[in-house]
Amino acid sequence: MFTGIITDIGTIDAVEPQGDLRVRIACGYDTTTIDMGASIACSGVCLTVVGKGAGWFAVDVSGETVSRTAQGMWEAGRRLNLERALKIGDELGGHIVTGHVDGIGTVVSVTEEGGSHRVVIAAGPEIAPYLAAKGSVTVDGVSLTVNHVEDVADGTHFGLNIIPHTAAVTTFATLAPGQAVNLEIDVLARYLQRMEHYRAKA
Repeated sequence: MFTGIITDIGTIDAVEPQGDLRVRIACGYDTTTIDMGASIACSGVCLTVVGKGAGWFAVDVSGETVSRTAQGMWEAGRRLNLERALKIGDELGGHIVTGHVDGIGTVVSVTEEGGSHRVVIAAGPEIAPYLAAKGSVTVDGVSLTVNHVEDVADGTHFGLNIIPHTAAVTTFATLAPGQAVNLEIDVLARYLQRMEHYRAKA
């Protein structure tokens, strides 16, 4: 379980096919405090630590995970938003995040607005029912508030406001139109949609 509050930016420094992909990620964490088998969210994907050393940890990324995450995400040099798993007693500063990607979005536009950036993302129809203005969404592992939602012919566009602090402590400083991003819907919205489905059948 995670909160969507990023605590480090990692960089993939090696990718090795071993059945699955063995991905080594350079980070600023004190890896002596990370247990083997621990969970770390990597740009919104919950992965298990299978190796570690000073300033790096390694994870195995299955073909299924590669197929369901943003294109080009598991390549050497890629920067990733990192968050270690929530501990009992930790501050829940974002919202409840599971680290399971529900769909891929595409950045439509990035517009400067004051000191912040207004970002519009296109999401497919499988995501559309779970997006609402002032609701929560996770984009590449970052907990964000949806500012507006607009239904379009092939899905939904939703807007976000990225403040300077968020840009500085995440990979969003280089977010650009056309970029693919991992999306996770709010877990409460998921359950509410399921409940509504059964209520409509009753």
